[in-house]
Amino acid sequence: MDKKRIDDSDSVPVPSQKLDRFGFVKQELNNSPEGVSKTRLASEYVREERRVRKWRKMIGVGGSDWKHYVRRKPHVVKRRIRKGIPDCLRGLVWQLISGSRDLLLMNPGVYEQLVIYETSASELDIIRDISRTFPSHVFFQQRHGPGQRSLYNVLKAYSVYDREVGYVQGMGFLAGILLLYMSEEDAFWLLVALLKGAVHAPMEGLYLVGLPLVQQYLFQFDQLMKEHLPKLGEHFTQQMINPSMYASQWFITVFSYSFPFHLALRIWDVFLYEGVKIVFKVGLALLKYCLDDLTSLPFEKLIHALRNFPEDAMDPDKLLPMAYSIKVSKRLEELRQEYERKNGEVAQSADSSVKQKLLR
Repeated sequence: MDKKRIDDSDSVPVPSQKLDRFGFVKQELNNSPEGVSKTRLASEYVREERRVRKWRKMIGVGGSDWKHYVRRKPHVVKRRIRKGIPDCLRGLVWQLISGSRDLLLMNPGVYEQLVIYETSASELDIIRDISRTFPSHVFFQQRHGPGQRSLYNVLKAYSVYDREVGYVQGMGFLAGILLLYMSEEDAFWLLVALLKGAVHAPMEGLYLVGLPLVQQYLFQFDQLMKEHLPKLGEHFTQQMINPSMYASQWFITVFSYSFPFHLALRIWDVFLYEGVKIVFKVGLALLKYCLDDLTSLPFEKLIHALRNFPEDAMDPDKLLPMAYSIKVSKRLEELRQEYERKNGEVAQSADSSVKQKLLR
């Protein structure tokens, strides 16, 4: 292994643990009757196989039919993505819908160059944060193991590829979720596609100095929340709660930081196809789902509740249909323009103040 990659000479084996179907350490919470569980699993397996066959027909061998199918039947594609991409095809479909496959094909050898031959000012920061990324997932648990090495390589490569952004804590969760479904190189180019805006608006502003895009999104979310949920908006104002106290991580990690993984995956399916508006929709749906409880809580309990939503609120089959029904596209654009106008006025005012001081 080249010296620029993390050395794996002191890897240690991870003790055997009970894992869920995604590779996370199982939390022993409930013991459902074995017979019921097996019956349900069997029916789910049959249904999943049927879905996989539909999807394989839709994308073709290695994605060869994808673009043609999307042009012919965009509404079918949207509906099926909203229902959830089959897990065995998720990695390939994510690459197809994000535009990262095209970036990879246009840049042969670039990833290897970035990993092996370039140096990054962020290397120590990346190494420090690696163990904090999905610590309960078997792939990332082993110190200096293959998961942590791959995560380091992708983040280091991106910090060299875009030195203005470099590396910021939180990017690891984006790279981590991608690495569970694709190779290092594929994950790197999907990260590039997201941050540079291959299909949707660029996300790099989430990680630039001052987090300018986070500030914009929080402004937009606050306005949307007050418009869609006025009673809750009034309660939050009284309790001095603002979105930066609970929603920043939603945008910075696209719900991959603290949300149940099965829900995060369903959100990512839609996010990669439809863009960041799904983050706003899911956030609003969550608050709407828990509206009665939230409007009755004082400050400290509110903060806790906004970071620890109940299990039933995290059910994709309940939460996502509610999110899809919320219309935000037109209003998001209006609020973006309003935010830019206000920021422009503030900047102009600051410049004017500086000039006046200089003239005194």
